[in-house]
Amino acid sequence: MNKQELVDAVAAATGNSKVAVAGAVDALIGAVTSAVAKGDTVQLVGFGTFATGARAARMGRNPATGAEMQIAAATTVKFTAGKAFKNAVNAA
Repeated sequence: MNKQELVDAVAAATGNSKVAVAGAVDALIGAVTSAVAKGDTVQLVGFGTFATGARAARMGRNPATGAEMQIAAATTVKFTAGKAFKNAVNAA
C-alpha cells in the first residue's frame, strides 16, 4: 500500500474527502518526522513507537574492489510494533 492507497482507504472508511485525509496524513507524517528528528520518541499506543538509535562507525568492504573503507557513525530510526499491531498481523 502506498500513500495514495492509504489516503483512499481512510477516506472510504471515514467518509471524509480525499483532500482532507491527504492533509491529515501529511500532517501526521510531518509531526512524526520532526519529533523523531529532534530526538523525541513518538508512541502510538496499539500501533507502535518511533525512536532514534545510534549505529557506531565500522569498517566495511567495497564489494567491487574488496578495499576496506570506513563507514561513518549514523543516527537511525527505529520502529517497534505495538502489541495490538503485532497481534493483528499474526492473526491474518
